Amino acid sequence: MELRGGNIIRLVLFLAITNLFFLPKSALGQVSKKEVYGIVVDTAGRPLNGVSIHLTSSRDTLFSSTSATGYFHFSRVLGNDIRISCSQLGLSILERSYPLYNSTTAKLDVGKLTMFPHVSLLKEVVVLKYKPIVYKQDTVQFNLDAFQFDRRALLEEALKALPNIQVSRDGSVYAFGKPISSVKVDGKKFFGGDVLTATRNLPADFVKSVQVIDFYGDEATAKGIKSTESEKVLNIVLKDDKKKITFGQATLGGGSVDRYLGSAGLNRFNDGKEYSVIASVNNTNTNLFSFGSPNGGEREREMGELADFADPTDGVNKIGSVGGSFSSPLSKTVTASGKYSFTQRNNYIQGNSLLQSIYGYGKVANNLISNYEDYKIKSIDRIHKMDWDFDMKLSPKDQLKISPKLSWANSTSNTLKDRRIQNNRLSSTGNYGAANSTESPAAALDLFYVRSFTKPGRKVLYTLHTDFNSLDKDEEVRDFNRAIDSSTNVPKITETYLNQMVRSSNENKNIQSRLSLVEPVDLGGTLEINYDFDYTKIDARRSTFDNNNNFDNGPILVDSLSLKYDYSFASNKVGMIYRQDLSEKVKVNFGFAVQPSELTGSSTDKLIKTSYSNVNLVPSAGLKWKFTKEEDLSMDYYGRNNQPSFYQIQPVVDNTNTQNIVIGNKDLKSEFAHSIVSKYRKSITRRGQYLEASLAFNLVNDKIVANRTIEPNSTIQKTTYRNTEGYYDIKSYYLFTASLLSDNLQMSLNGNADYYNNISYVNDKKSFGGHFLFTQALQFRYTWSDIFEAELNGNYSLNRATFDWPVQDNITAHSGIVGLGSKAYLGKHFTMGLELSQKFNAGYSSSWNNINPTIINAYMEYTFGRNNLGMLRFQGFDLMNQNTGISRAVVGNDILDVRNNRLARYFMLSLNIRLQKYPKKS
Repeated sequence: MELRGGNIIRLVLFLAITNLFFLPKSALGQVSKKEVYGIVVDTAGRPLNGVSIHLTSSRDTLFSSTSATGYFHFSRVLGNDIRISCSQLGLSILERSYPLYNSTTAKLDVGKLTMFPHVSLLKEVVVLKYKPIVYKQDTVQFNLDAFQFDRRALLEEALKALPNIQVSRDGSVYAFGKPISSVKVDGKKFFGGDVLTATRNLPADFVKSVQVIDFYGDEATAKGIKSTESEKVLNIVLKDDKKKITFGQATLGGGSVDRYLGSAGLNRFNDGKEYSVIASVNNTNTNLFSFGSPNGGEREREMGELADFADPTDGVNKIGSVGGSFSSPLSKTVTASGKYSFTQRNNYIQGNSLLQSIYGYGKVANNLISNYEDYKIKSIDRIHKMDWDFDMKLSPKDQLKISPKLSWANSTSNTLKDRRIQNNRLSSTGNYGAANSTESPAAALDLFYVRSFTKPGRKVLYTLHTDFNSLDKDEEVRDFNRAIDSSTNVPKITETYLNQMVRSSNENKNIQSRLSLVEPVDLGGTLEINYDFDYTKIDARRSTFDNNNNFDNGPILVDSLSLKYDYSFASNKVGMIYRQDLSEKVKVNFGFAVQPSELTGSSTDKLIKTSYSNVNLVPSAGLKWKFTKEEDLSMDYYGRNNQPSFYQIQPVVDNTNTQNIVIGNKDLKSEFAHSIVSKYRKSITRRGQYLEASLAFNLVNDKIVANRTIEPNSTIQKTTYRNTEGYYDIKSYYLFTASLLSDNLQMSLNGNADYYNNISYVNDKKSFGGHFLFTQALQFRYTWSDIFEAELNGNYSLNRATFDWPVQDNITAHSGIVGLGSKAYLGKHFTMGLELSQKFNAGYSSSWNNINPTIINAYMEYTFGRNNLGMLRFQGFDLMNQNTGISRAVVGNDILDVRNNRLARYFMLSLNIRLQKYPKKS
């Protein structure tokens, strides 16, 4: 259908109407703002200090407290039907209502409010809900007792009820628009910081509060100075009575189409000592460990996908995992923690793709290559991981942290592809088969040392990171292609057949170290002198064998496609940074560094050599402006080196894909990136509102880009790499959240607009390609006591790519999602839930990507036993049987549209039993 854009129009109208629906009717008329004030006294007429005042209206929810004179004041109150509640420990809660108050004077003096002593027993005291969110510089704390959710739920479900936190179906957690990279429990890593393990094993009722921390690294924490971009870390604070407890769970489930689920876990917490053992096996993508990524799931998720209740993992997976962790003080000065995990995943993907290589449109003949592929991929991945952390307080002034890591990964895969390639002149068909086997052991060591001195602020800091990893890969490739040239009277047919075996072995060694001297100076300033060293060494071996001829001596080594190459990159940076607190609100820093770098490489026979050296001058600057306790602005500039990957520099032909041949460039230089990042934050605690916005600009000198050429009179493409100027990107993001209708309704609005000025070379000519990504997301969460909760989501995304050579053109794709999830609690034991999401796709080049899948999930739960620790659950997933993975990627002059199979309709019955044991009281 041509009018695919109509779906987008209907989506936008739906979101707009939904927004209006949730707005109070008074918002459509003239907005009036009122002042409300009064005095709170006791029965003797004495003013009461520190009384909590909770004001609600038809359009507002505000919090305050009385002064020493008992006075309270609210300004700019919106709406009518004003209600005031006063509470203080030992006194009865006092409530007053002013219905339909709409005075034209815009002032409401409630006079003296008298509070009486509370005479009932303590167990009958009703405690007013306290403020749920506390903002403390780089930490946002959510007090879970202030939020409504199923107290029997796991932490993952509780996180979904918190403002500014989103949890996707694969377990990835986002806070304030950024992915959570690590998790701690009471300030210590739980299961090595694995996000999924913590959120899918800890009961929500054990948790007192959840803290979202902007973590800038151990060095920045020790110095009290932020010099890098932060990552989001989740710290889970346990309730005092849950710090000594043994708990666990066991789940067993079976369903239609041979679906199964089994898991068990046992945990023991004992005042700072933590021990855990967890195991799971399933084919429903219910992971208990992050697989290959620290932030959950095996691929990055876009924020716009969070409204989608479909399973986001491509293919069908069988996953088994087991692991254990511990954290315990070894002495008064040494604390140790560690974890081991093993995960095996069997994955089967069946899908199709369309790869468009843009060499021109319209009148420019032979310049658009379209590659259609139908493929099947089977893979088995096994990963062993071991992590340790040792925190040592060597003396009152010396601290040392050592973190060793070991891992071993093994992977086997088989790929089968049928492809159809065409341009304006040629068409070809072919098939491709590959069998791969890889082994990759790795080891890493992180060390951090800090020494404090008698003079406050004077410190010496040293960090060291070293790692080693190797990759041994055996690959057998069979590639057949039959090309037809129809431009002549008699079509010309050309057939090619490739049968290769490739054995490669790469060893990577890396050392990074940094020494910093921090010295306080007069007038509140701080001077830092630092030295950085970075060294990378790669030893690469690649042997290519021809299997086309059946010689008695076996496969024949092809020297021209084989390689023995040694490569190294080294840089030294010496710099200084001066920081100054101009006032309590304004802090600035500026610095300068000199960074010489050298890149060398040579083949073992010395026939291929490369050498490159450069000196970068790296300025730095930053501004922190704290306008109020709830409003701040920061601006920072960073500079850094990015070295080329070995795949980009290896000076050998890689023709394992006969239609896309890759040749490395040994003369590549390292990139240098300039980054300017600004962030604005404002919270209005008494209104439950939060606003965050960021803008970032990146400019890269000597950007490494692809140089794509097309073989004359064929569909064969060659790719190599080169350095160029002109690349930059601009990224913006905003998030606004607010509490509505007396905190029962939470609204979240966020979006981002990113522009990439991509540079590529097409047939040795420089081409500028703009790539614009735009997303908007709106979410409403509604809770009604402990009876009902619902969530309404809407997302829209735009993906637009433009090209300027050889002719100007653009390709635009739209997608949108509307999602609705609800849960009803029927008495003390029954729960019913429904999830619905409708996806819209338009603008994709292939008709099989312009589909609009509907996903419906439903479930029913029954709890039983002591404290409802047993649960029977029946669920139906993807009732419409339409779950499909659709994606688009734009790289250089390539546009790749992909559609993969995903986990589809099934029904499952499962039983979950939880165990809790408290220590005996002495």
